[in-house]
Amino acid sequence: MGTPFKELFSKGLIAEMATHILRVYPEFDDAGFMRDASKDLDALELKQRSNQVLEALTMHLPTDFSRAVAIINQSLAPAPGGDFNDITDPKPDVSGQGVRGWAIMPMADYVALHGQDNLELSMDSLYQLTQRFSSEFAIRPFLANHTSQTLAILSHWVDDPNAHVRRLVSEGTRTRLPWGMRLSVFIEDPSPVIALLTRLRDDRAEYVRRSVANNLNDIAKDHPDLVAEIAAEWLRDAPKNRQRLVHHACRSLVKQGHEGALSALGFGPVQVVASPLRLKNSAIEMGHEIAFAIDVKNDEKKTRELVIDYAIHHRKANGSLSPKVFKWKKLRLKAGESISLARTHRIYEITTRKYYPGLHMIEVLVNGISVATEHFDLQTG
Repeated sequence: MGTPFKELFSKGLIAEMATHILRVYPEFDDAGFMRDASKDLDALELKQRSNQVLEALTMHLPTDFSRAVAIINQSLAPAPGGDFNDITDPKPDVSGQGVRGWAIMPMADYVALHGQDNLELSMDSLYQLTQRFSSEFAIRPFLANHTSQTLAILSHWVDDPNAHVRRLVSEGTRTRLPWGMRLSVFIEDPSPVIALLTRLRDDRAEYVRRSVANNLNDIAKDHPDLVAEIAAEWLRDAPKNRQRLVHHACRSLVKQGHEGALSALGFGPVQVVASPLRLKNSAIEMGHEIAFAIDVKNDEKKTRELVIDYAIHHRKANGSLSPKVFKWKKLRLKAGESISLARTHRIYEITTRKYYPGLHMIEVLVNGISVATEHFDLQTG
């Protein structure tokens, strides 16, 4: 088993932070900082550890924000140039020249917590910090509280030579960023974000383009038709990298069988002939696999692109069924060509779903259209 993720915030990392802060702030109580930041560290998870480091920074940095943020900025390692995107190094800096990596998280949170009344200094600091890790969480309160001013700054950062800065534009504006506060203002009206993403869609760094795709995927959860329209527009005469971006951005819409998104990606309605769905077992116990197979034939007179998914319709407490779609296969079938497909799906206990015994259903979808169903009995006792 690998090292737990929370160990990224270790006593060693905290000691390194103290060393670099002391270097630029001789009055710094490094021993007190390490004591407060490391208290009961083993009992804390990753974000709790980061928050405790944030609290220690608040206690031991000057109360004057402009002075404190200057100390933070001066303690940083030199920014890597070009399109460097390795943000996974748990150490502040491998060369010992300053803070970088995961230690940046509580520093950025410090700016977000204490810098809301000083936007210019705060954004300058986040600009520096994100080049050593990421300020994607810390910038969100500024987007919520100072929307137009922050968007204006991001509009300039779109053209920055540093890939981390450009990625911050797309990742920081995600409406539903995991672990991050939701940006309700952009859930309601995503147009300002879409304008930024459009400028980043052909970014030279895959690191940035991946973030653009994830941002669009977030927007699709609230505005599916809009994202389908954007997909169709962006794919016109699109280079290969943008095609990959759009396909990744539409992954949730494809799983949902969204007609507009499927059509934009070239997976429009298609005439197929499907055999009945064949199950290896009509009943399984919890923790076991259900095996199924189907034959699919392209019944048109031209080659067609197919995206084949399957849905497990889980039984609910009231006896009704609720579908969950899973990816299966993308393929191309010539006119009249057939293919035989087989799959297994394991059903086991997970924390996000309660299973009930009784009839469940498997459904096969071709380009979002149901072509075959079959029931099986799940035994949970």
